[in-house]
Amino acid sequence: MSDERRSLVKSVKDSIVSTVKGVGEITDAVVDTVSGSLVNAVKRTGTMGAALTVAISEVVRGAIQGVAEIGADIGSAAKGAVIGVLRGTKEVGGEALDAVSATAAAVVKSTAEVGGDLGSAAKGAIEGAIAGAKALGVSAEEAASAAASGALKAAGEIGSAAAAHVRNAVTGTIAGVKVVLKEPFQSRKEK
Repeated sequence: MSDERRSLVKSVKDSIVSTVKGVGEITDAVVDTVSGSLVNAVKRTGTMGAALTVAISEVVRGAIQGVAEIGADIGSAAKGAVIGVLRGTKEVGGEALDAVSATAAAVVKSTAEVGGDLGSAAKGAIEGAIAGAKALGVSAEEAASAAASGALKAAGEIGSAAAAHVRNAVTGTIAGVKVVLKEPFQSRKEK
């Protein structure tokens, strides 16, 4: 990881730790921190596409690390991360559903890195996608499906046990929306 990316992760982590300790409300703190950090990262680099996905991954990693450090709820942080990325993406002009999928994947991978509950993280990411969908003009069902698919793909890259845990967590109805996985995902170990 480059020094710039490491610096972004640390900056977001430190911001989450100080904000949550001061305010105590995890979801809103993560939304604001993630959104602002993502916009700043994109404006600094001036690029989109793959660079946006990298920025999303690093910002989310920092947020999850900060939440884990203070022992706050990973599911609420995941929800806030997705809403924050959606707000940031809207401001810089990125593709909403791609951002949702990338964020959910980053949430699952980052949660695995800190030893958190992958099911709670995946479910929180879907709740965030549903909450943020309307503001972006996409259906809640499409946003939920994109988040579930991103989370499941990332879990599959971690391993078959992680994939099974996430699949169980994201199957069914979440926040009043029926979650539909559009692509079959398998872990690399199952192939």
